Amino acid sequence: MPYLFALAATLLATAEPVPISEEATGGAGLLLPAPEELFAGLIAFAIVFFFAWKWVIPALNQTLDARSAAIKAELEAAEAAKHEAESLLEDYRSQLAGAREEAARIIDEARESADAVKADIVARAEAEAEAIRSRAREEIAAERERVAADLKGQVADLAIQIAGKLVAESLDVERQRALVDRYIEELGGVQ
Repeated sequence: MPYLFALAATLLATAEPVPISEEATGGAGLLLPAPEELFAGLIAFAIVFFFAWKWVIPALNQTLDARSAAIKAELEAAEAAKHEAESLLEDYRSQLAGAREEAARIIDEARESADAVKADIVARAEAEAEAIRSRAREEIAAERERVAADLKGQVADLAIQIAGKLVAESLDVERQRALVDRYIEELGGVQ
């Protein structure tokens, strides 16, 4: 590269200076370069363009291609991550729906179980209450019979005492008791 600059400087130094004529002092002469300068400038531009075209532009294209490939890879990775996130979200949603269904099923089973336990407890309580009522009826009937038997015995004793005092004769106790029992049975049949 320094070689090119040295070549361009040599060309410019060997070129003869062109005197500025009075005609060229007009407006157009000041704007246009001298033909030697124009030729040297075109050669220098061609050399710089050649080196740029040969090494700079390919390196720039390679850098741009690498950058483009990196961006494309990042976009593809982002798209893949997006798809993966969407599939995970769908999986989580389906798992959540399954968990909700399972929870609803468990709640229904618990409710059914609770209803069955409740019905069982109510049935056992009713059976126990009926058993208690039945025992109470039996006890009441047994108590009635015992009280009736006691009452018969007391009435018989009382009747014997009264009859003994009224009749003033002595009957044997067994005969008197049979007479009173018969009387009480007759009274029981009347009720």
